Amino acid sequence: MNRFEAEVRARGMTAFAHIDHAAGAAAVGLSLRPTEVLIFGNARGGTPLMESVQTIGIDLPLKALVWLDASGITWLSYHDPNWLAKRHGLGPEVGATVSVLTAALNQMARSATTSP
Repeated sequence: MNRFEAEVRARGMTAFAHIDHAAGAAAVGLSLRPTEVLIFGNARGGTPLMESVQTIGIDLPLKALVWLDASGITWLSYHDPNWLAKRHGLGPEVGATVSVLTAALNQMARSATTSP
């Protein structure tokens, strides 16, 4: 998650919240493998989408989940911006914005998950 968050910040996006679900579980006496969510974004990218169809605001800012599975493998999961656009019925007028978000998210994920 630290590597992904560094990628987010390096691209000029804001990390709004970093949620550690495992720490929350531990605080109530429960056990959970490492599971963290980062809520992040940039008003320059999200605002045009919300101007087009305001309901996409429920899915913005973007979120990424980093979690450790039972086999000890770490995963990075996120909703594809193209899927979000379809979910909310965004039209072609914001297609370029969606494409830029998709490409940036894919690049950040690759950079964060590739060994240095």
